[in-house]
Amino acid sequence: MSTAPLVLASTSPFRRELLARLGLPFQVAAPDCDETPRSGEAPEALALRLSEAKARAVAERFPDALIIGSDQAASCDGQIYGKPGSHANAVAQLQALSGKTVNFFTGLCLLDARTGAAHVRGVPTRVTFRTLTDARIEAYLRREPAYDCAGSAKSEGLGIALIARLEGSDPNALVGLPLIALCDLLYAAGVNVLADA
Repeated sequence: MSTAPLVLASTSPFRRELLARLGLPFQVAAPDCDETPRSGEAPEALALRLSEAKARAVAERFPDALIIGSDQAASCDGQIYGKPGSHANAVAQLQALSGKTVNFFTGLCLLDARTGAAHVRGVPTRVTFRTLTDARIEAYLRREPAYDCAGSAKSEGLGIALIARLEGSDPNALVGLPLIALCDLLYAAGVNVLADA
């Protein structure tokens, strides 16, 4: 079994909380990498590329670690929806996504810093939004200003009231860290997730 330390290459409190559910000791490191999409880059390719880039960005600081990187891209009708960052942008996103189905594609990477080997997975979640009135959008954002979430809605919170349907293999993927796929990668790397602490 692996004794390599685990590092989460993310500043996201949501990813940190999800990883903590596994009960494994881990450290958190802020990855410094450019998250700008490349010209013509598909949302899925963007999420996969950035998940690995985030893991590699902290590898030099943790040369003996297994490093977890993750990134998510939301897309609908050929457009990528990132974190809105402001109330006005969140309103515009939710108006655009009203009644539509959005692909929230989460990229996951487990990088063995000792060898440089990266194992990357992608986990899609299809989210169908309810038809949203401006009043409902405003009421939601007053109670839960989801300005740091792609798609402007937190499915793990009140944002679930905006959603009509979810389709995916792992509900954690939508929040930002697909734990089922991560457990697969950890077991393959020799980490016994269920070992006694």
